[in-house]
Amino acid sequence: MLKIITSPDPLLNQVCEPCDPNDKSLKKLAKQMERAMYATDGVGIAAPQVGVLKRLIVIDVSPDDVRDPLVLVNPEILELDGELVTEEEGCLSCPGVSVPIERREWARVRYFDLKGEEWEIEGDGLLGRCLQHEIDHLNGITLFESAKPLDRIKALKQYEEAKRLGAKPGEVSLNAAPKVR
Repeated sequence: MLKIITSPDPLLNQVCEPCDPNDKSLKKLAKQMERAMYATDGVGIAAPQVGVLKRLIVIDVSPDDVRDPLVLVNPEILELDGELVTEEEGCLSCPGVSVPIERREWARVRYFDLKGEEWEIEGDGLLGRCLQHEIDHLNGITLFESAKPLDRIKALKQYEEAKRLGAKPGEVSLNAAPKVR
């Protein structure tokens, strides 16, 4: 199984290269990312989180007893709308912490599927938040950079303690925050 890269690995702060939507190797990578995401109880994972600087994400926000992964190649946010909402987010690459992150309620994203077909998806709630979170990863933005300055300072201190205690990807802070990863 692919190893999940954790902060402060510099790969997490690099902007990813676009993929060739017809690249057949993306299917294998997406399947490996999917396995890593499910093994760590995540709802989303981006290629840089497994050390691959490609614009590829896998998301599954379906109920716990259903697996319905969505693979997005070269996803691009077209529109954000709605109120700014602050919610706790966790991240597979920042284990042991959850951080209050302000995001728009709704997102519309253009992407390609693994067959090279272009699609658009829109969503609010967990899907809208997850799309924004994972696309941030493709742009070299981690949970810490998404946080407001005081929340970032607090989260980085908590993260250092969580790392010291051996937190692993998939583990969030003790307050059981929602798992947007």
